[in-house]
Parts: sequence; structure tokens; C-alpha cells
Amino acid sequence: MTDPRRQLPAVDALLGEPDIAGLVGTHPRSLVVRAVRETIEAARADGGTVPAEGWVAAVRARVERLAAPSLEPVINGTGVVLHTNLGRALLPAVAVAAMTRVASGYSTLEYDIGRGARGSRHAHCRGLLRELTGVEDALVVNNAAGALLLALSALARGGEAVVSRGELVEIGGSFRIPDILARSGATLVEVGTTNRTHLDDYAQAVTLSTRVLLKVHRSNFRVTGFTAEVGAPELARLAKASSAASLYDLGSGLLVDLSPWGLAGEPTVHDAVASGADLVVFSGDKLLGGPQAGILLGTRAAIAACRTDPLARAVRADKFTLAALEATLALYRDPDGARREIPVLRMLTEDIEEIRRRGEALKKAVPAPAQAELAPGTSEVGGGSFPEVQLQTWLVTLNPRSLAPGPLVERLRLGRPPVIARITGDRVTLDARTILPDQVDTAARAVAAALHG
Repeated sequence: MTDPRRQLPAVDALLGEPDIAGLVGTHPRSLVVRAVRETIEAARADGGTVPAEGWVAAVRARVERLAAPSLEPVINGTGVVLHTNLGRALLPAVAVAAMTRVASGYSTLEYDIGRGARGSRHAHCRGLLRELTGVEDALVVNNAAGALLLALSALARGGEAVVSRGELVEIGGSFRIPDILARSGATLVEVGTTNRTHLDDYAQAVTLSTRVLLKVHRSNFRVTGFTAEVGAPELARLAKASSAASLYDLGSGLLVDLSPWGLAGEPTVHDAVASGADLVVFSGDKLLGGPQAGILLGTRAAIAACRTDPLARAVRADKFTLAALEATLALYRDPDGARREIPVLRMLTEDIEEIRRRGEALKKAVPAPAQAELAPGTSEVGGGSFPEVQLQTWLVTLNPRSLAPGPLVERLRLGRPPVIARITGDRVTLDARTILPDQVDTAARAVAAALHG
């Protein structure tokens, strides 16, 4: 019997097909050739089976997949506001506009217009951060892990950094505080126990080699029961008495009080600054609602040490980060305006009736076979923030008779645009909190396409 794989067409033969050759007019030839080769190889791996849709359709589909960017927008129907896998904070419109402005031409990234000479990128956002928080100085780098690494390198390299065992956390992506400490050149000194650490534990650990007393906010979990921890103010006072620096890794960067909306328990940036810590470190793309960035606030001496450390260049922020962060920070001059204009804050504080109305509009737009229903549910803040808080929301639940939840979620995920849903019980659900108002019709069309295969 003849091996079916011997009957597969040659690359040149498929390239000669008029419909495939026509793809070269809209795509680079190298891409089309690659698509043809991969389509043939896929058929070969399948025992020589000709693509069910035909060679032309199979090659065209592969060309489209290869040409598509890997980083693409999605519709977040999960209800997790700060979804790390989906890019965390959505940027306010003014931040997007600011990025576009600096992307389309030259900018003052490292140029001082007033002096007509070279400037410093560290000057951007510095004034706004000082204005908003009252600190002596500030510095922006590429992310919070980089900020912590830089702070430890600048303040504790060659010496000891004292930290509670209960605060040796993993901050996501398998990055752990002890690993960052080791890379910084500081020696880790653990004190206390997993559930209880007292001020005397720190005091007894202080030696002539102590450079930093480190406080890490456990932002992504809670320890309850028989527990004790030392507050940032007490640790700052001990550090000053011991001629060491105090460093507070705050985490999420909350700049406004959200307790009126049931979001309590997360320390704010102002709380951290008021603690007297020499240096406070937090993220730009979590509760702050800006771009990925690491923000350092503190004394002139501490920030100067960070700014002049060799690692500062390795973790420096780019012009897009600085432009977006500056625009986001400027919104905080009016806290009420910030809550309206910054998507993260708006989603976290949105009136439940607004969410219900959006859910109702989505339900009505979904085709009847989906058996869509509107039901109350809960959302999450995400991003390692307010880990135990459940936000009341409205869910559009889908339960088509002919399609199980798993396949339906997959079809939604693989659609264009992708819709990321979740399974609650035996139903596929779309949380109206994280579906933007202008995405409702698009999400409904995506559901229709997924249902009809």
C-alpha cells in the first residue's frame, strides 16, 4: 500500500496555486512560504491526511495566525479587576494619549529645555509624586520588584537586611523576597516566626552589620488567628535608633481611601509615608491604576543612594512608562475625578445598579440559544490586593443545551476578539463588572459566534 504521505504536494506546487500565490500580495513572501511548509508538515504528522477544509483554506488560516500579533486585546469577563495574566490595570484615557504623544516624535526624555542641555529621566513624575505624597524625593523604575532590588542594593549591599519570617512572601511568578535579597548583595536575617514577630525580635537581631530593617506588606494573603506583627512606624523608629534604614515594601500603591465602598484593610501610600520609613516601594499598575512601574518614595538621602546605584540604569523606566504614569498621577490632584477617570478605581467603586444595567444589556444582546440569565455574584480585586474582599456584581450565565461549559469557554477564548470567561458551578459566566460599556455588543457577538461553532 502506498504511504499517503508520499502523495502530499510539494511546497512549490502549493505556492503556484493562484489563491495561495495571491496571499503574497498582502503578506511577505517568507511568511506565506513558512505557512505552506507548516501546513504540509502538519498533514505529514497526521499520516498524510489532507486538511478537511482544503489546502488553500488551511494555508490562509495559518498565514493569518502567523501574521497576528501575540499580544492582543481581550475582553475580560472574569470579574478580576487587576488580572495579572490580562495586563493588570487598564490605563486612563489621558495616559494612553500621553504615550501616543511621546511615541510619535522626539521628546524631552533626557533633555532639559530650560537649560538647553542634557537632563535626567528621573526628573519626570518626581514633582507630582512629591506633591501628592509629601515625601522629600521620589524615583520611578521599571517595576516594583526592580524597585525593591534597587533599594536593597543601595541601602544594604554588603550588610544585613532584617525581615520577619512571616513576611518572606512570594510576590508572583515564583519571585520571592529571599531571592531578591540575595541578588541585591544583602545578607538576609530572619526574625520571629511565621505567625508572630515582635519588636524585640528585630532589636535583638540588630548588629553593627545591620543596614536595613525591612517591612513587607502581605498583600496577597492574610494570616489570622494567633498572630502578631510589628507595624511600620515602630520598625522605622527602631531603625533610626539603630542607625539603620527602614524600608517598607507596600505592594499595591493605593493612593485613595476606598473604605466607603467596602474596601478596607489595605494600607495606603499616605499611611506608609506617615510611618516614617526611609523608603517606601510599590507598584504602578495595581491599585494606583497606572502603567507597570516601580515607585520609590523617601528621604533625599535614601533616594539619592538609589539614583546613584549602578542598578538604577538596569531597571530604569522608559519614556512610555513615564508619560503614562505622569498623566495618571496628575488625575489624583482631584480625588473624585481620579475615581471617575482611572478605570481600576472606577470598576472597584462602580454602583451595583450600573453593573446590573450593563449585565442586562449583555444578556439581551446574547442570542436565545445561549439560555442567558442574569444572576448576582461576586468579583475580585486581584493583583494581590484586598485578598479576602468579595465585590458584589452581576453575572451573565450561559447554559446552552448542546455545548458543555469547557468547550464553550474554549471557543470564547479562541474567538476574535478573545473573551475570557469563567465557569461557576456548571455554567459559563461573564462578569459585567470587568466588561467595559463599549464592549457589550462585541462580547455578545463573540458569544453568538462561539455558540454556532
